[in-house]
Amino acid sequence: MNSRIIPLHLVPCGTTVKVKGLTATGNLRRRMLDLGLVLDTIVESLTKSPSGDPTAYEIRGAVIALRSEEASKIMVEKL
Repeated sequence: MNSRIIPLHLVPCGTTVKVKGLTATGNLRRRMLDLGLVLDTIVESLTKSPSGDPTAYEIRGAVIALRSEEASKIMVEKL
């Protein structure tokens, strides 16, 4: 696997990345695809909640909060 590809939950706030794959299965995978997390989608990590989880991400013009457990199943590449 390319060393530039990392899980989304490891991306620091303020960083823009591109979706390279999903490791999720079943209903979670379907939900992620419905949110627009398809190949080559641009995602920006905006801010973490005060407790550190969830994190807000901008995906296709919408701000969506994802828990670390969910974000760890989204593989991204830093731009």
